[in-house]
Amino acid sequence: MPQTPARQLGELGAALLDSGVSVTDIATSLERAAARHGVGRLDFAVLPELIMITEPYAGTTTVVQSRKQELTFRQAASVNRLAGRVEAGEVTLPEVGERVARIRAVVRSWPGLKWTLGTALLSLGLALLFRTPWWAVVLSFLVGGLVGAISKLLGRIGGAAAIMPFVVAFVSTAAVGAVAELLSTGPVPLFAVCAPIAILVPGALITNALLELTASDIVTGASRLVYGLIVLGFMAAGITAGGALTGLHVDPGSVVLVGEAANATALGPGWQELPPLWFSWVGVVFLALGIGLAFGSGRKLNAVNVVVMLGAYTMITALTAPLGNLLAIGVTAASLFVAARLIERLTLSVPATVSFQPAFLLLVPGTIGLVALYAFDVESLITSLLTFASLCIGTKVGDVISEALVRRRKETV
Repeated sequence: MPQTPARQLGELGAALLDSGVSVTDIATSLERAAARHGVGRLDFAVLPELIMITEPYAGTTTVVQSRKQELTFRQAASVNRLAGRVEAGEVTLPEVGERVARIRAVVRSWPGLKWTLGTALLSLGLALLFRTPWWAVVLSFLVGGLVGAISKLLGRIGGAAAIMPFVVAFVSTAAVGAVAELLSTGPVPLFAVCAPIAILVPGALITNALLELTASDIVTGASRLVYGLIVLGFMAAGITAGGALTGLHVDPGSVVLVGEAANATALGPGWQELPPLWFSWVGVVFLALGIGLAFGSGRKLNAVNVVVMLGAYTMITALTAPLGNLLAIGVTAASLFVAARLIERLTLSVPATVSFQPAFLLLVPGTIGLVALYAFDVESLITSLLTFASLCIGTKVGDVISEALVRRRKETV
């Protein structure tokens, strides 16, 4: 039995959901695709796990559920590329189902090992980026690998996935605290604690939730926001429990924001010394490679990850002094989104949502919210909320500017 256009568009939307695209962008993409292919009026309702397509004149509603199959960055790039070609009329609706099935069928080799190594590299990159002492750099790499292995193992156990944020944060913090006590390091830098578990911080989820709320997608935005805050709460509880068990004390003067790396100060000689400032650039590269390895970018997208994240770090470092950290994050987000969207229009091989996502993870201040909950610091909590708002506004402004530039280019052509 042939699929209807509503079902075909629903399958595309479900794949976009599994790619991590916001419900607002999915609805816009499906509406454009329907208009391009001359489909009669359809009303789209996109929720976190399903898509409802209503045909008002026929009085029927088609429901397509997400597979809850998290796609790799490489698969997400393919899905976004497919959506772009459907919107452009280069791929017909009857072809969508088969193409989506082919993308979903791609099997990643050694996923557990790559996730574990990617988590270790990401942790190492953050420790270098935020200039923690050398002992913390080495420890972050080792504990990051431990976090990757534990999270992968718990993810395979049905009920254990719910308590994974608490368990992972507890084990990670306890390990860091035990080593700090053994080495008598004194106060521990913030990112010696946060770097190993940063991959689990739902910063991107919370930011997407805020973006959806500003676009009037209240149900989806609110549900994702609540879920993200619950995960942060579990992680904060795990850090608190691990710290209490080992007597860990976090250095209150630690670097918290990306633009403050130059202000870090050493706590002593030898292993207590900080990496040179230029090592922060090395940290960005390791961070990009870790994200790519953990989330399955592939070689070409890994190269894009490195370039985009270096660009993001360059901008935010240059703008923090004259504009302040909050405004610098917003301006950087807007500029990078415009660049990503223009690159997408020049070549569909690098969709904007995929090229921007690694930089998005660098800009997302998820760890700030985690620290605010852990320390019960009202000032840090306000800072995290303002930083999230700056990032959301910057992304929205970048979206508006890029759409205007693309529209003007089309009119000129």
